[in-house]
Amino acid sequence: MTDAQDTAADSSLRTTGGTPPDDAGSSATEAPTPLLEPREGIPPVVTDEDALARVVAAFAAGSGPVAVDAERASGYRYGQRAYLVQLRRAGAGTALIDPVACPDLSGLGEALSGVEWVLHAATQDLPCLREIGMVPSSLFDTELAGRLAGFPRVGLGAMVEGVLGFVLEKGHSAVDWSTRPLPEPWLRYAALDVELLVDLRDALEKELDRQGKLEWARQEFDAIASAPPAEPRKDPWRRTSGMHKVRRRRQLGVVRELWQTRDRIAQKRDVSPGKVLGDAAIVEAALALPANAHALAALTGFGHRMGRRQLEQWQAAVDRAKALPDSALPLPGQPVTGPPPPRAWADKDPAAAARLSAARAAVSALAEQLTMPQENLITPDTVRRLCWEPPKTVDAETVGAALAGYGARPWQVEQVTAALVTALTA
Repeated sequence: MTDAQDTAADSSLRTTGGTPPDDAGSSATEAPTPLLEPREGIPPVVTDEDALARVVAAFAAGSGPVAVDAERASGYRYGQRAYLVQLRRAGAGTALIDPVACPDLSGLGEALSGVEWVLHAATQDLPCLREIGMVPSSLFDTELAGRLAGFPRVGLGAMVEGVLGFVLEKGHSAVDWSTRPLPEPWLRYAALDVELLVDLRDALEKELDRQGKLEWARQEFDAIASAPPAEPRKDPWRRTSGMHKVRRRRQLGVVRELWQTRDRIAQKRDVSPGKVLGDAAIVEAALALPANAHALAALTGFGHRMGRRQLEQWQAAVDRAKALPDSALPLPGQPVTGPPPPRAWADKDPAAAARLSAARAAVSALAEQLTMPQENLITPDTVRRLCWEPPKTVDAETVGAALAGYGARPWQVEQVTAALVTALTA
């Protein structure tokens, strides 16, 4: 799309409800306008290398930030891979790319190197984008910007409505995006998700600047863009819902074996693990320790709909756990790398418990004063670690250094250090 066409498209947008307001929230007194169609219509889905090459060239030649979004099939497929990637940039229009048909988007990522990417809740989409070769060098996260600016609701629909005065249709957010071909209403929804993202970014930048928080936001965005890929979670089976009911080590072994068996099956079949066997069924089997497949079939989650081969498969997993020597069974709880749970502080270290109470109150008051969530001002884990093991000499320099060592950004250190010094020395 040419710049002239983009200008015409902006004019078309104005005829459907007005341009985004200069001041965030200034449209709140007006009735919001439903946004029903993308400005240039629904673009064809890119499914081959020739079409992808044209998109890469168009977006490389575009101007300004690029809006980026991705759709996953959470709850339907194994893992968190992307099943649709949406982009929009001035001078290039909107593109919808099928990453199943075009699994390597590193060329597109390279073409957009040095360009600011605009995402909503960036940490949700960056892992699946990284898998297909798309990694931003700089970004603007509209959800995080909304949090820092003090907006009470920061979902994309709420932000677009409250800031820009348009209503997005959100009825397809939880559909199975691995479906092929993707229905036209879903594609329309996907295209609209990036339609106003850059407009939202511009309005939020002005609001953050007005509040004196723009540099804070930039530091947060830089931290997200430069963060390394997350390490695989240790012992993910321990996150099975209902684990609090499981106390004995043999039962823990059954949960682990059933979870790992389910995960292998789900990965092989490319379906969500919950569609293979529910967490409640895993916990039920662990508590009951059934002697055979017949006893297993009587448990919740292993009913008459489950075939004999499946029952025998799950019973074999239970039997493997029952046969393990005690030395191979998992221990209750997880290795603690930081402070103990706060509820135990009063007994373990009453002075630390008092420090934590004072620090939490100080952070809460400061967050309210700055109109932002406490966890965005400083992470609760950082506060806990500081209070559990404060510097030997508590002053602005040592506390600030400790905060920075725990990963706090410079703006956070500047804002919270004085309040935390007071809390630690009270």
